[in-house]
Amino acid sequence: MLITSYNPSELGDTLIAILRPDTAEQKIETHQNVTRISDVATGETLGYNFFEVSQTLGQLDVNGQVHLTTDQVDQLNKLLKATDFEPDLVLDTTPKFVVGYVESAEAHPKSDHLQVTQTQIGEGETLQIVSGSPNMQADILVVVAKIGAMMPNGLIIWPGELRGIASNGMIVSGRELHLPNAPQRPGALILPADYQKVGEPFDFKRAQTLFEA
Repeated sequence: MLITSYNPSELGDTLIAILRPDTAEQKIETHQNVTRISDVATGETLGYNFFEVSQTLGQLDVNGQVHLTTDQVDQLNKLLKATDFEPDLVLDTTPKFVVGYVESAEAHPKSDHLQVTQTQIGEGETLQIVSGSPNMQADILVVVAKIGAMMPNGLIIWPGELRGIASNGMIVSGRELHLPNAPQRPGALILPADYQKVGEPFDFKRAQTLFEA
């Protein structure tokens, strides 16, 4: 997994690359303009900070998540190798926000407001997602943020548990997607039944008018 972000107003000319969730004990190594963060227990890379990244990738006209190209990932891997790090960045181009269909929604056994859903996301794949949306129910078309998605507020979706029940993704609201005029209250974004096909990448451009009066 590879999630990258760039926020020059807050962090300067630094690209943040995230490969895995944070762990309790971490090791930090810096070689020249690259810092590697790894898991002490496993040695696996958790992420990198690439300082003065414009010297490698050129000017990045982005403020937030960066969707790197194959060539840009190759350049970063060459930089890692040149600074005596393992070139372990792998580009992930699979869509992270997709249209889903809630097949079932059942009460969480340890909560009075959570529901455990089985949600289809296309190509025969069904995710178990725990949702706290007050309008959650079966037989609705929704937007699913898959594992590895970065929300507009910077939150990254990882596998997790809610009160002991596994949850692999998030059914999101229009507010969480920062869609114009979305209701500023909890509740999943329920799409019209024929809006898009299950499994298709969610069309953010089209969605800009979803909440027009």
